[in-house]
Amino acid sequence: MSAVESRLAAQRPRSMILRRAGDLLAAVWPATVGFLGLLVAWHVASVFLVQSLLFPPPHLMFLKAWELLKSGVLIEHITASLMRIVVGFVLGSLIAIPIGLAIGSFKIVRQLAEPWTEFLRFIPSVAMITIAVIWFGIGEESKIFLIIYATVFIVILNTAAGVASIAPNKVRAAQSLGARPWQIFLYVSLPATVPFILTGMRLAMANSFTTIVAAEMISANEGLGVMLWNGRMFMLVDEIFVSLFCLGVLGLLTDRLFRWAIFRFAGRFSPVA
Repeated sequence: MSAVESRLAAQRPRSMILRRAGDLLAAVWPATVGFLGLLVAWHVASVFLVQSLLFPPPHLMFLKAWELLKSGVLIEHITASLMRIVVGFVLGSLIAIPIGLAIGSFKIVRQLAEPWTEFLRFIPSVAMITIAVIWFGIGEESKIFLIIYATVFIVILNTAAGVASIAPNKVRAAQSLGARPWQIFLYVSLPATVPFILTGMRLAMANSFTTIVAAEMISANEGLGVMLWNGRMFMLVDEIFVSLFCLGVLGLLTDRLFRWAIFRFAGRFSPVA
């Protein structure tokens, strides 16, 4: 290999890295600019328009967040809330997906399950807090139950809608090729339903954040909901904004994760994000 060829071979990985870095920067910078614009608007409103101790500017909130982070208190609250959300959300999704697939695939199941599904989904999870405490006490079980309740019905409806949206021609084409019912379900119905399942889980995650905050404000010793409640009780306005900011950032990250999962694993079937 000549010296020129060796030099070109050495430069090729570097150019690939630079190209990937440029693509990543091009994808990230609009969202970053938009987020920074939100912080600038917040600063202008709190410093020049409102000028109140009840509406601190973002830099004071960040200073308080750093103080809580160094003491370990913020990590403790975030971890407690995320663990409850993840456990309840995963269990709720595992319960809801088979039910949604059955409702969308079989008429008799749809006729039997739709009445109670439609009945229960209009009872908000916040209204079930008292029932959860009565049934499970004030421990972790009641909070996980509420997350499951907030997750199940949205995922069921989206999964069933995904099965119902499959074009009949796809099923007929599979049947004409000799596919059996289980093969039609595994290779036609399920892949086409995955985008709807992920979208339902994405919507249910937002409900999970709302529900866990309400549950923790009622009965918990740690969690972002506890930070909000204590901030209200003792007028710790900066801690209130820290907890709100953490909820927003965590929600944004999980939503981006689900969007990526939809396009990465299900976009070729039917992108709905």
